[in-house]
Amino acid sequence: MDVASFWAGFWAWAATAFTGNWTLILFWAVDFIIRVIAVIVVPRNRRPSAAMAWLLAIFLIPYVGVIAFILIGNPKLPRYRRNIQDEINEFIRIAAENLPKQELRPNPPAWFSSLVQLNRNLGALPLLGGNEARLLADYNHTLDAMTAAVDAAAVSVNVEFYILSCDNTTEPFFEALERAVARGVTVRVLLDHVANLRTKGYLKTKKRLDEIGADWHLMLPLQPWRWKFQRPDLRNHRKILVVDGLVAFLGSQNVIDRSYNKRGNIRRGLQWQELVAYVEGPVVGGIQAIFLSDWYSETGELLSSEIDLVDPDNEDGHLDCQVVPSGPGFDGENNLRLFLGLLYSAQKRIVITSPYFVPDESMLYAITTAVQRGVPVDLFVSEVGDQALVYHAQRSYYEALLRAGVRIYLYPAPYILHAKHFTIDDDVAVIGSSNMDMRSFGLNLEVSLMVRGDTFVRDMRAVEDEYRVKSRELTLDEWMKQPLRSTVLDNLARLTSALQ
Repeated sequence: MDVASFWAGFWAWAATAFTGNWTLILFWAVDFIIRVIAVIVVPRNRRPSAAMAWLLAIFLIPYVGVIAFILIGNPKLPRYRRNIQDEINEFIRIAAENLPKQELRPNPPAWFSSLVQLNRNLGALPLLGGNEARLLADYNHTLDAMTAAVDAAAVSVNVEFYILSCDNTTEPFFEALERAVARGVTVRVLLDHVANLRTKGYLKTKKRLDEIGADWHLMLPLQPWRWKFQRPDLRNHRKILVVDGLVAFLGSQNVIDRSYNKRGNIRRGLQWQELVAYVEGPVVGGIQAIFLSDWYSETGELLSSEIDLVDPDNEDGHLDCQVVPSGPGFDGENNLRLFLGLLYSAQKRIVITSPYFVPDESMLYAITTAVQRGVPVDLFVSEVGDQALVYHAQRSYYEALLRAGVRIYLYPAPYILHAKHFTIDDDVAVIGSSNMDMRSFGLNLEVSLMVRGDTFVRDMRAVEDEYRVKSRELTLDEWMKQPLRSTVLDNLARLTSALQ
């Protein structure tokens, strides 16, 4: 048989075999093209673990995986928002030059100045001396303290919370905002759109803010009909209250009832345990700058003059503080880099508190390496979880941590230990809104406060000691008795955590 006859016979066979099956051929062709494009597009500028997770999803469930990747595959803000962030970074730089400089504490650890410089290079404000801070660990007392601060306001109240909900518990805070507006105080409010949309009482809260007369706006709104759209699971997770530019609250607590008003939480009796820092001194200007940058991002209104409200004459302040913003608008994962730097610098002791502990490989190595070089590491997490997927992903790391020598303490039900802080050695601590998880490192807008001062660290260690008394330590022997079904579920949840 000659070549011409062979090919004539082949095409005759192909025409007969595939007649009426063009839909199937098209399906195969599209499937093949999706896989080829995915191999080219997905790994670009992405962690190998995240890239592999996405490729696995796309290869196993091509059409569903592609749709998910289009919706949530880009961990960055839209280009127009990144351009705004560039303007904000310049605003922060200029604001930093105008902040009052105070004398810093003497004799810092040898590694401390390099971490301060790291933060500055990544977009943080400068390290400022002359500050005072105290810790608020009682949930309702913290709400009372914020309410009292608003009632004392004379010029401005700037409110920014991931969740801000008007309910029976928080109504006094809203009443204080209303009184502030009535006496001529400027009240500005920012709240995350999606987080509050999913919260019971959202419409009531919006109506209440209108009644108050507050100037309020949604953060990262999903309103495509208004050309406001980005990856739908990006969140502004910051929790900030600044009054008159003189005092600020920063930490883990949202403005909502301690049960979060969820039916499942109420049925289980869940209560949130938080930690908030009340701050005075020059660093309040840095916290104010973060609020004002978010305000500009959502409204286009630049309020740089409000930085001037900071009181530079805090003679009693003895803490050095640096405000570290982070989020998808920054080129680097600012909070992750700071945390890694601190973990590798620690020489005496590390204590970590995080409600959602889902570290990436770099953080897992930093923590286990610390133990292996002789630095004790304590980790406080909740015994029970409020988010099943994250809770099981977190549990998947326990065996590796326990085998390395990390001591894990389980804060007892029905409390969710939602506080986010850690201490390094004797005089450095971090508190803020950032969890120790990949979402907070790459997808959420967060703010952290790095504090140098032995008195503040002692106060935080007292809080940690209280956790320790209430918690029970998880042992490796106990953990290895987990049933196989739990191990499988934990590790399946762990795979999903890499989809960024």
